[in-house]
Amino acid sequence: MTDHRIWDPFVRAFHWSVAAGFLANALLIEDDSKLHEWVGYAILTLLGLRILWGFIGPKSARFSSFWPTRTGVTEQLSDLATRRRKAHLGHTPLGALMILNLFLSLLAIGLTGWMMTTNTFWGVEWVEEAHEALVTWAEISVVLHVAAVIWESWRTGVNLPQAMITGTKRVPDDVKLVP
Repeated sequence: MTDHRIWDPFVRAFHWSVAAGFLANALLIEDDSKLHEWVGYAILTLLGLRILWGFIGPKSARFSSFWPTRTGVTEQLSDLATRRRKAHLGHTPLGALMILNLFLSLLAIGLTGWMMTTNTFWGVEWVEEAHEALVTWAEISVVLHVAAVIWESWRTGVNLPQAMITGTKRVPDDVKLVP
């Protein structure tokens, strides 16, 4: 096993804070409560900070280091189909697509949630329906994300949840590393 320091403290704190906030708002906190609203604003604030960090943070946190390309996605799909074991130092191309999906979904959830608090959109049915549909989409995306993390951890031998806790990816020596 070879250790690679990859996830900085801010990226890890962001990941787990947004995960906790989303789960709390989606499953535990009453939808019409002020707490629900404030947790939503906290998630939006964290997203704003993470987007900024994607431009000024360390290399592994920068969007330029993991922006998905057609070639990268095709190669990863080919690796999956042929059972080639490759570990990506940062995010995989498919993982990067999921990140973009989750960022955009959470931003849209936050926007529609905020819209529901304004005089212009308060009680407007399509805004509430859009908010609920986006939450459902994000919930499906989170389930797919967690399933993919478990699958890739098993397939590559890299404990991805542990890496998001410690910041270090432990890559088996027999797995090809993709920078």
